[in-house]
Amino acid sequence: MPKYVIEREIPGAGQLTPQELQAISQKSCSVLQAMGPQVQWLQSYVTDDKIYCVYIAPDEASVREHAAQGGFPANSIARVRTVIDPTTSE
Repeated sequence: MPKYVIEREIPGAGQLTPQELQAISQKSCSVLQAMGPQVQWLQSYVTDDKIYCVYIAPDEASVREHAAQGGFPANSIARVRTVIDPTTSE
């Protein structure tokens, strides 16, 4: 199943409280549960003004549907073609 990185522009994201992040996470999980098991949220990285999310989904349209249903921005969606890490150099 393809993996995607989603860039969400959220001004002040890095200043969100743990309670606000929990509410966002709960909303995302609720939408995912309603959509079924094909779309999975792996993790997200919160920076000053953006949240970068990693999802597994059958296609980009499913990622966009999750964003629309959850009321989340999806400013950029990029399909991951391969993953490298320090062990790739070996």
